[in-house]
Amino acid sequence: MDFPIYLDNNATTRCDQRVVEAMLPYYSQFFGNAASRSHAFGWQAEEAVEIAREQIAKSIGAEKNEVVFTSGATESDNLAVKGVFDMYASKGSHIITVTTEHKAVLDTCAHIEKMGAEISYLKVNRDGLIDLNELESMITPKTVLIAIMYANNEIGVVQPIHEISKIARKYHLLFFTDAAQALGKIPVDVNKDGIDLMSLSAHKMYGPKGVGALYVRRKDPRVKLIAQMDGGGHERGRRSGTLNVPGIVGFGKACELCMEEMEDESNRLALLRDKLEKGLLQLEQSYVNGSREHRLPHVVNMSFKYVYADQMMMDVNKDIAVSSGSACTSASVEPSYVLKALGLSDDLAHSSLRFALGRFTSEEEIDYSIQRISRSVNVLREKSIPWEMYLNEKMLP
Repeated sequence: MDFPIYLDNNATTRCDQRVVEAMLPYYSQFFGNAASRSHAFGWQAEEAVEIAREQIAKSIGAEKNEVVFTSGATESDNLAVKGVFDMYASKGSHIITVTTEHKAVLDTCAHIEKMGAEISYLKVNRDGLIDLNELESMITPKTVLIAIMYANNEIGVVQPIHEISKIARKYHLLFFTDAAQALGKIPVDVNKDGIDLMSLSAHKMYGPKGVGALYVRRKDPRVKLIAQMDGGGHERGRRSGTLNVPGIVGFGKACELCMEEMEDESNRLALLRDKLEKGLLQLEQSYVNGSREHRLPHVVNMSFKYVYADQMMMDVNKDIAVSSGSACTSASVEPSYVLKALGLSDDLAHSSLRFALGRFTSEEEIDYSIQRISRSVNVLREKSIPWEMYLNEKMLP
């Protein structure tokens, strides 16, 4: 085994070597600007972009002209929410989202709230799932958008996307979902799922960093957006800026590979995830956070009571790379807002670790991780006064 073992695949994934090989020619041999339409260098770049656009569209059941390239899911989230708010202002300014959304959506909603938008925040239950009846009750004549992520980045919980889209259709609303964590891990189909706008990111699925996409439905209904970046009118006027051709080529290849290997890979990872979970649940006062039924196959978020997550991570960081939550909020000393939304106490939220397995995770690494994390928890608890108090209380008649 190579150390440290990487179990933080929701933060980012290792770029698959096959993806790297597909990208390399577009850095030096075919280096043209895809917007240069007057010579062969530009034509080659444009052709590569359109092949990748087709690969990405195919992976989500879309048409290729519905894929808008961006720098990543954060930009896609901004374009979707702000673009809809600006375009449909005459119809209404009410948007419904969820307390456990990614910060890229929550902070974007907070931004447009200052500009006159009305935002309603759905709560989740102990499993991290929304209540569909509560969602429907929040809809008003001014509602224009429902923004609910496909799969949560911290706990891996998958929301009832198809049922949400039915509600959106019933009231003629647009439905936007951030699917950065779902694509390539579970089947995603924009037509079967009834999705109007969807954010995607290459680096969450063994592609390169710095490239993503926004799916924008073109019929039934035709979704219109106000562009959030002005410039040369690239991407049919929806996102200006010179395209990252090598990154886009890598994104397309990553989608192609995921479609070919997803079923077998997901089954393998679910077995490894369950083995890790079962092993760590042997520790007293350990808990799984979020639904164990409706979740991604490679993710488990666990709390180990009476031990701080930052202490565990410091103890094991030479051996195992894990996180205590989202990489986007890792600088915060506050307990995870996602876990707090589930109703966890501060002490349980502060004692949580997120394990996200990936394509290159082996069973040998999982066996080692169970032993190493268990040893860390036990050693740290020996120094914990609350743990000692808990043991003393347990021994009382």
